[in-house]
Amino acid sequence: MSRDSVLDTAARLRRTLPEDFGDGVVTSIFDDAARIARASVTTPVADGAAHRPAFDQVLDRALTHRVWGFVVMGVLFFGVFWFTIAGAAVPSDLLYVLLVDHGHTWLRAGFEVVGSPWWVTGLLVDGVYLGTAWVVAVMLPPMAIFFPLFTLLEDFGYLPRVAFNLDRLFAGAGAHGKQSLTMMMGYGCNAAGVTATRIIDSPRERLIAIITNNFSVCNGRWPTLILMGTIFIGSLAPPALAGVLAAGSVVLVAVLGILTTLAVSWALSRTVLRGETSVYSLELPPYRPPQVWRTIYTSMVDRTYKVLRRALVMAAPAGAVIWLLGNLHLGGTTLAAHLVTGLEPAGWVLGLNGIILLAYLVAIPANEIVIPTILMLTLTLGHTTSAAADAAAGVMVNLSDAQAGTVLVDIGGWTLLTAVNLMLFCLLHNPCSTTMLTIWRETRSVKWTTLATVLPLGLAGLVCTLVALTWRTF
Repeated sequence: MSRDSVLDTAARLRRTLPEDFGDGVVTSIFDDAARIARASVTTPVADGAAHRPAFDQVLDRALTHRVWGFVVMGVLFFGVFWFTIAGAAVPSDLLYVLLVDHGHTWLRAGFEVVGSPWWVTGLLVDGVYLGTAWVVAVMLPPMAIFFPLFTLLEDFGYLPRVAFNLDRLFAGAGAHGKQSLTMMMGYGCNAAGVTATRIIDSPRERLIAIITNNFSVCNGRWPTLILMGTIFIGSLAPPALAGVLAAGSVVLVAVLGILTTLAVSWALSRTVLRGETSVYSLELPPYRPPQVWRTIYTSMVDRTYKVLRRALVMAAPAGAVIWLLGNLHLGGTTLAAHLVTGLEPAGWVLGLNGIILLAYLVAIPANEIVIPTILMLTLTLGHTTSAAADAAAGVMVNLSDAQAGTVLVDIGGWTLLTAVNLMLFCLLHNPCSTTMLTIWRETRSVKWTTLATVLPLGLAGLVCTLVALTWRTF
C-alpha cells in the first residue's frame, strides 16, 4: 500500500473510534502506573492520614471543578488584571513626570541652548523622543507587573489547570486547549502571546492561536478602554455607581474578546485552517512554591525587556511621523488636516471620525500613543482658536479624565456612539507593528502575517459599521 492510502485508512479508522478512546487509554496507563507504585513503594503514613486526600487533590477538586474552577479562574485573573492596572498607575505617573514633563522640557531646552534649528528640535524632541517616552511610561509598568504575576502562577502549577478548564471550549472551537494560556499571555502583550504559542505542537492549531491572539486586550489598549468607560459609560449612572459601571464596561469588552477568540477560531478551523483537532493528554504537575526573585528576574529579562525593546524600535518612527503630519503644510494646511478630511467619510460610516482613524494609522507601531495623539489632533484641528492654542502641532498631550472629556465632547463633537465604537474598534482592530513583526518571525510567512493583520481589521470595520447603522436607525 502507498503512504497516502495508509494515512487515509488510519484517518478513516480513527473516526470510527469513540470520542473518549484516547482519554481511556491514557487513564488506563496512569491507573497501571499507580497500581505498580502502590505495590512497589512503601511510605510511612501517620495515623488516619491514609484516609485523607492529599493537598494537591483538595486543590484540584476546586480548581478543576466544572463550575467552581471557572469561578476561581475568573476571580484570580480579574485580581491579576486589576492589580496590574491599579499597581501600574503610580509608577506610570512617575515615569510620565520624569520622561515627559521634565525630560521633554530639559531636552528641548538643551537643543535650544545649542542653537538647534526648530525643525530638528521638533522632529527629534517633540517627535521621536516624546513618542518613545510615552510608550515607556505607559507600557513598562504594566508589563513589569503582569509578566511576573503570570510567571508566578505558572511556577505554582496553576496555568495547566486553566488549560484543563478551557480545553472543552477551545476543542469545541476546533482549537487547542493550550491556546487558553497563550490568550492569557496576550493580555500582557500580544507579541508575547504570539511567542508563547510555541507550546502548541500542532502547526495548524498554533496558527489559529497566533491569528486570534490579537483579541486579547494588551496593556497598550487598556488606557483607551478605561478612558472611554470612565468619561462616557460611567456618566450614564449616578455618581455612586459610575465607577462600577465604567469598570463593568471594560470587563465586558475583555469578555467579548474571549468570545471573539472562540468564534474566529471556530471559523478558521472550518475554512482556511481546516483539520482534525489534536488529542493531547495534559498531565497536571504538582503544586510548587514559586521562586519569587528568580521569577521576577527571568520574567523581566526574558519577557518585559524583549517586548519593550521591540516596541521602542517601532515607537520612535511613529513619533517622528506624528510630528511631521502636524507640521508639514500642503496648500496652507497641514498634512494631518488633509488626512483627517479624507478619512472623515470612512470614520462616519464606522461611527468614529477621521481623527480617530488617523490616530490609529500613525499608532500602528504602539497602541499606547492613540489617546495622546487623538487629544493633540482634536486640539490642533479644533474649530475654535482657543482649542488650537492649547496644544502645539505634532506634540502629544496628556490631560486629566475631566479635561479629556471636555476636549472630546465640546471640541471633537464625540457622542456615546463614538465611545462605544472606539471601544469595539480598540478590541478588534489590527495588531500593532511589534506583534506583526513577531508573527512574521514565528511563521516566516507573508501569507499568515497578512491574514493575522487584515482579518481583525476587517472584523472591526464590519462590527463598527453594523453598530453605527443600528444605533442611527433605532
